[in-house]
Amino acid sequence: MKIIKKVLLALVVLLIIAQFLGPEKNNGDIASIDAFYAETNPPEDVKLILKNACFDCHSNVTRYPWYNSITPLNYWLNHHIEEGKEHFNVSNWEGNSIKRKDHKFEELIEEVEEGKMPLNSYTWTHADAKLTPEQVNALITWAKQVRTSYDLKQKPE
Repeated sequence: MKIIKKVLLALVVLLIIAQFLGPEKNNGDIASIDAFYAETNPPEDVKLILKNACFDCHSNVTRYPWYNSITPLNYWLNHHIEEGKEHFNVSNWEGNSIKRKDHKFEELIEEVEEGKMPLNSYTWTHADAKLTPEQVNALITWAKQVRTSYDLKQKPE
């Protein structure tokens, strides 16, 4: 019985110490999104959708929930953010070729149409990120318009 108490005490101490450690936060400058906005020209309703449902994981600017201060949840969130940015990061938009941007929008359309984005695990704690059918339609319509503009830029004159 004493061994179990010592092990539990050691685990509690480790858990407390772990609370002072954590991954680096994704607190970039909101201006990093400006180039994406300028190039893709989303209407105001789509900007709101992007802000509420996309940018926390797909930009260098994250609004962290209260539970991000709890280890190991902060590592789990950080993993989602890093993975999201790896697939689609609007903060690094300028450095991509037109072909890559077009492909990213193709993926965006597919993921949203299939209901894979935003992730269910994200919408559990971010109710404003749950997309209505109208929001899905607005996002898809805008994304298709952006793809059309990229298609026009890629065609030889």
